[in-house]
Amino acid sequence: MATIGARFKSGPQDMPPPGGYDPIQTSRVHLRRVVTPTIASALTIASAVIGGIAFYYSTRDFRRSQIEMQSARHVLLPLLIAERDREFLKNLRRNYNEEKELMKDYPGWVVGTYFGEPVYHGEPEEKLIEPCYKEYTVHASFEDTQELYFRSVLT
Repeated sequence: MATIGARFKSGPQDMPPPGGYDPIQTSRVHLRRVVTPTIASALTIASAVIGGIAFYYSTRDFRRSQIEMQSARHVLLPLLIAERDREFLKNLRRNYNEEKELMKDYPGWVVGTYFGEPVYHGEPEEKLIEPCYKEYTVHASFEDTQELYFRSVLT
């Protein structure tokens, strides 16, 4: 049987260093402070002050832009209403002309009346009575009618 030979140390046995080992430290080792409580408080106050100033200026600018946009809307609204009314009257004129063209061969037909009788009794002739949706779009194509209807419903 083969023996595994262990090599024994030939020489003096390892001994502690002269004077002994240093004492084992068992007390708590405190971490080194990177930010002291004073610095942390100062940074908190400084960031709050800077954030408050930035909030004030951004709120002021936002309010100014809101006022500017509101003023622009107030300026443009009468123009848009006038354009809408102008288009409404132009369409009434187109309807009038279309009725006149369609009924030109019918004897005794007066445009804007029902066989010569006014549609609305008791109202002066010069008073504009807004037509219902079907009367307003009676001579328009189907696609235009649908577009007008859905535009008026969705707005």
